[in-house]
Amino acid sequence: MNELNIEVGNRLREIRKGLKLTQEKFSEQLDYSTNNYGQIERGERGISLEKLRLLYDKFDVDLLYLLTGDKSHQVKINQLISDCPKDKLFDLEQILKYISNLYK
Repeated sequence: MNELNIEVGNRLREIRKGLKLTQEKFSEQLDYSTNNYGQIERGERGISLEKLRLLYDKFDVDLLYLLTGDKSHQVKINQLISDCPKDKLFDLEQILKYISNLYK
């Protein structure tokens, strides 16, 4: 077994349980058979990019965390905006624009 597949499978199990879904219900949402999905959780096989996209689209799964285990980035922009005092929203918007420009 591949160590990365085992780690991803463990994190995927943690995410599924956090959503309070059975393997059957979760695998159904990802269009996997329960057996195939169970193999992914056990690290016996990897998960496809297509299924990673489904995880993100359907469950808003943090793919960086799923693949690396890194939680340090998990402050979400939406949360920052909703928590920001109204008189500071313009400043926050400017900061986000500057950050966005760094990636262009």
